[in-house]
Amino acid sequence: MKKRLFLYLGILLFFVSCEKNKSQSTTSSNTTIESKVNELYTKYGKSNDAVYNQPILDKLFSQDLKKTLENAINASKADIEKVKNSNHPDEKPLLFEGAIFSSLYEGYTSYKIQSIAVNGKTADVMVHFEYNMASPKVSWVDTVHLIDSDKGWKIDNITFDSIGSSKDLKASLIEFTKSIHE
Repeated sequence: MKKRLFLYLGILLFFVSCEKNKSQSTTSSNTTIESKVNELYTKYGKSNDAVYNQPILDKLFSQDLKKTLENAINASKADIEKVKNSNHPDEKPLLFEGAIFSSLYEGYTSYKIQSIAVNGKTADVMVHFEYNMASPKVSWVDTVHLIDSDKGWKIDNITFDSIGSSKDLKASLIEFTKSIHE
């Protein structure tokens, strides 16, 4: 009787400790994910100049998104040089215009992380934005998608709110790159 009691108690403690480790792991992931999203909007969020003048960070972006960003930036820089050296250097080259990491062209004046949903090796972060430099103020929610690579959580894409003219970041970057090569 005592052996069974200890066996059941041991099994119960095992499951309780597993659940405790799982919740600590989720809290740790959420903290890391939140810091990645904050880093994105702190370093690159308000100005597209940051994209041109700072390296695209390996620690922040997935390899796929990093490559897509670099292709678009390099295509834009090549177009800037082409126009500069052309017979019409006063023409406007193709540049990133508007806030590329947000739905609203004008960008945002504030943002707040609404929720983080982790599903295995992927996470979706709902980010609430506001732009109060216009009347009435504009509010929207974008979804930042992250993947858990062998080197930690990385931003892989952003799905834009319906107020924007593009569905997601990767699609808009690919479209931008194609427009330069046409």
